[in-house]
Amino acid sequence: MSKQIQKQILRLEREQAAAINRGDLRGAVQMFDKSLVGFSSTTHARIHGLTALGRTFQHYWKRAPKMTYRIEQPHVHVSGNSAVATFYWKVWLGAGRTVRGRATHVFARKGKNWRVVHEHFSRAH
Repeated sequence: MSKQIQKQILRLEREQAAAINRGDLRGAVQMFDKSLVGFSSTTHARIHGLTALGRTFQHYWKRAPKMTYRIEQPHVHVSGNSAVATFYWKVWLGAGRTVRGRATHVFARKGKNWRVVHEHFSRAH
């Protein structure tokens, strides 16, 4: 069962990356719970909810409308009704500009679905 859940969560992560690369805000926030709390790589302040999360994506899209986002070396750990996905990320902004870092998504099972309830993105130094 754990392997099946890991695959499901990795699929959600890949679908989110594809939505970000399409500039699809609705698709980019689809896997998140409306009560999300987290930290973004674009601001020091804690973010609360989907509107604040959406501003993170809009920040990058505004800087580079044809940006590309990718996750690398994902790892998923499942424990009961919770799961943690960690990965490295890279954003290509064009003109040789790249931003990279690491991230954690904490998932909670909500009925039959998995939703991100906490996100932490940080840029590499």
